[in-house]
Amino acid sequence: MCGGPIRRYGILVLTPLLLVACSSSEQNPGREGESPHPSGSASTKPGGATAQPAAGSEDAGTIDADPARLPATRSAALDLIARVIADPESFGPGVVRRSPYESDPATWPVLGTDCVWHQEKPAGSVLATVTRSFEVPAAQGKGPIRLSAVVTVHRTREDARWEMAESIEETMRCPTQQLRKGETIGSMVSASLLQGESGQNGSEDALTEFGEYRSTELGGPHPYSWQQSQMLQFTLAVTGRGAKGRTEDEISDLTTQAQAAMELRLKSAVEKQS
Repeated sequence: MCGGPIRRYGILVLTPLLLVACSSSEQNPGREGESPHPSGSASTKPGGATAQPAAGSEDAGTIDADPARLPATRSAALDLIARVIADPESFGPGVVRRSPYESDPATWPVLGTDCVWHQEKPAGSVLATVTRSFEVPAAQGKGPIRLSAVVTVHRTREDARWEMAESIEETMRCPTQQLRKGETIGSMVSASLLQGESGQNGSEDALTEFGEYRSTELGGPHPYSWQQSQMLQFTLAVTGRGAKGRTEDEISDLTTQAQAAMELRLKSAVEKQS
């Protein structure tokens, strides 16, 4: 899939991350209950090769990480996720929990060959992953905004990078995706920024997608927004799905605020302490 522009839902989008992913794939080829991005095969490499753990002294992007504070077990990863993952306040006023609030950490979504998201056992590269679901309730003639946040802890930084690269690949092969019965997304426009590009200094890699959401319950098309960032062995993602009377800017503001909150929490949780 490398060597050319990404064709997303009939729109050609050149992304810097694809160039990085393609370059990396020459050496190591290789999404959250409500959100269509993490991949279920982030640890898959040709020949079954296993990524080596990132050294604690490796450049950590915007985090000067303390190796002793990086989780190496499932229990430690779940503890870190609980401290990092967004809560309603992370999005701002008016956001409430949806039920069920948290996903089963024994599963995560995988995009099948039929372009439908299925719940499966997490990939071997994953120490732990949790999704939370939120909502801005319908009010004053406007429909609800459905929101979700996910934090995934991989065993290595390389595995987290593969999740980012595979998120691009998934959109390329599935121009329309079914989130669940009666819900689809499409007409996506995407962008990716590595650290330092266009003032993006919050993470090592950052992906953003905007598109259209349709559902039998809420109709459509309505605005759809997804953000995902990668730092060290962690990926953080937020999704927003609109409804009648909701604007793209409104949903983008909510997802951006929660994404930034999780990035700050992650830095505080793992960086070196003076």
